[in-house]
Amino acid sequence: MALINKIRERSGVAVLIIAVSLILFIVGGDILGAQSMFGGNSQAVGEIAGETIDYKDFQLKLDQARQAFEAQSGRAASEAEQQSLREQVWNQYIVDFAYKKEYDELGLKVSNDELVDMVQGNNVSPAIQQSFTNPQTGVFDKTSVISYLKNLKNLPPEQQQAWQNFEKSLAQDRVRQKYENLFRVGTYVTRAEAEKEYQAQTTKATLKYLFVPFYSVTDTTVKVTDAQLEDYLAKHKDEYKGFDSRTIQYVTFPIVPTKEDSTELYNRIKELARGLATAPNDSTYARINSDVPTKLYWSLSEMTDQLKGAVKSFIPGSVNGPYREGNTYFIYKYGGTKLDTAYTAKASHILIRAQGTSDSAKAEARTKAADLLKQLQGGANFEQLAAANSADQSSAQRGGDLGYFRQGAMVKPFSDAVFSMSGTGLIGRLVETDFGFHIIKVTEPKTNVLYKIAAIGKTMTPSQTTRDAIYAKADQFSIESKSKAAFDESVKKDKSLIVQTANRIPESATNINTMQNAREIVRWAFNEDTNENQASPVFETDEQYVVAILTGKSDKDNPTINDFRDELTLKVRNQIKAEQITKKLSGIQGPTLEAIAQKYGAGALVENANDISLATGFLTSAGLDPIALGKGFGLKPGKRTKVFTGENGVFIMEQVSSTPAPAIGDYSMYKANLQSKSFQASFLVNEAVRENAKVVDNRAKFF
Repeated sequence: MALINKIRERSGVAVLIIAVSLILFIVGGDILGAQSMFGGNSQAVGEIAGETIDYKDFQLKLDQARQAFEAQSGRAASEAEQQSLREQVWNQYIVDFAYKKEYDELGLKVSNDELVDMVQGNNVSPAIQQSFTNPQTGVFDKTSVISYLKNLKNLPPEQQQAWQNFEKSLAQDRVRQKYENLFRVGTYVTRAEAEKEYQAQTTKATLKYLFVPFYSVTDTTVKVTDAQLEDYLAKHKDEYKGFDSRTIQYVTFPIVPTKEDSTELYNRIKELARGLATAPNDSTYARINSDVPTKLYWSLSEMTDQLKGAVKSFIPGSVNGPYREGNTYFIYKYGGTKLDTAYTAKASHILIRAQGTSDSAKAEARTKAADLLKQLQGGANFEQLAAANSADQSSAQRGGDLGYFRQGAMVKPFSDAVFSMSGTGLIGRLVETDFGFHIIKVTEPKTNVLYKIAAIGKTMTPSQTTRDAIYAKADQFSIESKSKAAFDESVKKDKSLIVQTANRIPESATNINTMQNAREIVRWAFNEDTNENQASPVFETDEQYVVAILTGKSDKDNPTINDFRDELTLKVRNQIKAEQITKKLSGIQGPTLEAIAQKYGAGALVENANDISLATGFLTSAGLDPIALGKGFGLKPGKRTKVFTGENGVFIMEQVSSTPAPAIGDYSMYKANLQSKSFQASFLVNEAVRENAKVVDNRAKFF
């Protein structure tokens, strides 16, 4: 009784708590919003140049981009296309916030008159030209642009908006070009730089060197400690930039049909065969019951090889099958034939392309093709000659076989040659097309017969019972894998499971190794509540269930040796090897490099590099080693360096001889070569602008 009284006394508080909870549940998203009463900005998709990108604003722009894409393509955007649209919207924010500040400071813009000139004036943009080029003539017609613009107000609103967006992109591209051109024209190569480039390419030297590669010292004899790795990382921070990533191990449980599923499908097909045999409208019955779309009238060019072989034995009114094509089983009701307006034929060819556009190249190709045709007329094997000579690699692998094709499917000279022949056999002349010279053999005569076939295709798929059973197995595995040790133990119990590793997955990843559509797994791995050595719930992707375990994390703000362990270990190990080799070599004296190498013992090589340049020099065993080349070219003939460490090992260099570059008065070619590197400005400018804008990208937390 006392308890009931206590509840009554506090009922008002309870009602208030429930009421507040309901309000927060119903309108919490609006109250908390992007900038909640509890602080923080949980709805920030990112930040660019100090400007916060709100999720709602980003999603609105993304929806507009998606709607425009779907209106233009006439279909829904796939996951990959939606990912591309998200990237486009994000890049537009970078233009609006990061680049625009740069443009405004420099006074760069595109005037209305300039935009008109780009669209319909004397300097039409290539994008406009491409969009309004006549597909029949391949010629750009400015009048079609003007006509389109005059009619623009009569078009649907979404098309008007699409044009406005198109014009906006033209203006943005133009101002971006202006910005990048400032950097290009501001890049200047001096005469001294051009002369230095000339010397590096033209001065020749013959070098002799003793080389002890790092690999000559066995890795297992060199111990590398974590302390050494940490010391190396601390001294080379600029070379090893941290980034957010995750490393996981995972097992998969393929969702595949069982024997019971196969039996069920077989019984279903038998039932459908009876229905198809008695259906008053067999084409409608087939269309309703088929898992794959099929047509009613088929030419030979539209049939699979299996159906082509079987159709000749079909009796009108009969139901035939099932026939298997991959994982799909077909039954066919045959309704006889009728004549088509177009013919179908089967042919093979050998294509000889001209190696160039000159008349001599064309004549050479014709001669080669004529010689092959003569060999075939003399009894040579067509398939063998096609495999060895045809430039059409896809058909050459099949002995030149093109399969069945309809009249008009090939380029006109080829089609005319095939369909002007009444029977089969080798066409006795070369057929020239834009692709080259063809030697053609008709392997099945032309026919305009169409076969009436009502087809039902049923694909073998796992039943829900099968899916449930496989999911239960994966779920049990997940439940039992409470730690990395438990995960490994569970794998040992099931020999069918194979552990796969995905290293350093970025937060924006959509695929994991070869596994597609793995975005949910990536988001789980990056979730703040996911700890290392924690197993995941069951995920479904690509017709398989997946259970993963998080085995490693990296943080862009706090890189550790584990983030770069393999690379760091190689560097430190080679440093230790270099010290060991240098110490041993430095204690050896000898009149020649060969004598020093003999005293050093196994691993020491003496080689020559004859008549090489500094710019393109290559050492036989050491490969491209700029340090060694620089040391060698810095010597005088007959002189020798002390022991030094190169990129891939330890050296002693001698210069045997040197041929100076001849004096020239014009370095313009070398100046132009260096100047061409300024075309990298677009990439470098983009990187610099993004870095200056301090871009923070949180999209992976939302998508």
